[in-house]
Amino acid sequence: MKPVELKNGIYWVGAVDWAIRDFHGYETPRGTSYNNYLIVDEEPTLLDAVHLDFVHISIENITRILEPQKIKNIIINHIENDHATGLEKILEYTPQANIYITEKGKKGLSKFIDLSKYKVNTVKTGDHIKIGKRTLHFIETPMMHWPDSMFTYIKEEKILISQDAFGQHIASVERFDDEFINNRSMDELEDSVIDYYANILMLYGNVIKAKIEEIKKSGVEIEMIAPDHGVIWRSHIDKVISLYSDMVEAKAKLGAVIVYDTMWHSTEQMVFPIAKGLEAEGIPVKIIKLRSTPKSVAIKEIWKYRGVIVGSPTLNNNIFPSVADFLTYLKGLRPKNRLFSAFGSYGWSGEAVKDIFEYAKAMKLELFEPGIRVLYKPSEEELNKCYEFGIAFGKALKEYHAKF
Repeated sequence: MKPVELKNGIYWVGAVDWAIRDFHGYETPRGTSYNNYLIVDEEPTLLDAVHLDFVHISIENITRILEPQKIKNIIINHIENDHATGLEKILEYTPQANIYITEKGKKGLSKFIDLSKYKVNTVKTGDHIKIGKRTLHFIETPMMHWPDSMFTYIKEEKILISQDAFGQHIASVERFDDEFINNRSMDELEDSVIDYYANILMLYGNVIKAKIEEIKKSGVEIEMIAPDHGVIWRSHIDKVISLYSDMVEAKAKLGAVIVYDTMWHSTEQMVFPIAKGLEAEGIPVKIIKLRSTPKSVAIKEIWKYRGVIVGSPTLNNNIFPSVADFLTYLKGLRPKNRLFSAFGSYGWSGEAVKDIFEYAKAMKLELFEPGIRVLYKPSEEELNKCYEFGIAFGKALKEYHAKF
């Protein structure tokens, strides 16, 4: 794709990755983009690099606008590999450029690049540089979602370069939110925002909440938010900020997600009467079978709904591997304000349900115990008990949801 102008003299010069489907273990069915930005001013300034595999495209885009050697400043908002591995190649064209980065960013980046060869300046919240007609203000955002992260605010243009915040993993020909919505839909864009937040930023909710409040109190005016992935926000800024505000509060719909896997279908047979019991209580149900569904999809659905029920057979005195993998992933994201229960089948030992609850206790979720388990194949009586379990969980879920 060619460069795209955001505002007069400010360009997107990134690359679109149509093929990626695994982003450090997080499934990306829509692909992604690596966004970086070039400001043409008295001191031409590049904001962020891109993934090494796509840096040649970014350099080509820069070259369409000016000779890369003319770049005077490079801002590094985030040093994760998908943003910073292409930096060294860019520096071959711009060895005299001033690099601006946080102190923690410098420390981390020095593990990948010999920074002693370059002019590196560390910055913190409140610092700014003048590049001609424009002023760049720096806002540290540690743990959103790495310790080095920061935003760059272009004051005169009211553009917030937000690195990973407000991004989405979307590969598209549309560069702006209104274009994407016109050609596709707001629902798809919102789903991508939720998917991205749930799988990458969920555990940093308190940090994000504080930073949003800090920016609001500062009186910073924002007419455009330009993240490092996905489309650029220019028409629905209030919408995405409101969406983030809801997400950091762990708001959820009344509903339940049943996430399970099965070995010889016994656990699977328990799913459907549980779901019918929930439905009898008026609870919307989403059923997700692991090994058939990416775990990132399960995480997104859990983010949407208040109730979570996890099912697993017991294998070798343990949780079934795909379910254990999912629970480990979920635990790392630290969900909150969810009612949780478990079910499963077993042959002789039956530890899986108990062990699933241990994960939930570690996540400090509200528990609906003791769950339900059956020996070998569920009988008709046991299937009826699964139905009753679904009804009981549904009643408890309505009471729990009413607290929020």
